[in-house]
Amino acid sequence: MVSMEPLMIEGHTFIATTVLLPKTTLLTISNDKGYIMCGALDVALLNERLVDREIIAGRAVGVKTIEQLMRAPLESVTITAEKLGIHVGMSGTDALLKMV
Repeated sequence: MVSMEPLMIEGHTFIATTVLLPKTTLLTISNDKGYIMCGALDVALLNERLVDREIIAGRAVGVKTIEQLMRAPLESVTITAEKLGIHVGMSGTDALLKMV
């Protein structure tokens, strides 16, 4: 099952996506500028092989719900996200607000 819901954070609209997969759940929160995602995101790949795309993204691990993804500290972020002031340890919500 896939669900996509609008998510308002301080007056800004994001899209929360949940994909139920066998033995895991894929979680993302995005807007037109960037996204945060559960542990399935391969930040190293984005930074090493796709660096020219300048993807703004962050990864939180150990989360099972959208609410947890918003509260969890980011475990890794892309180079381009760092340029926006998004850093490891920042909450998902704070990182998303840097993407508006």
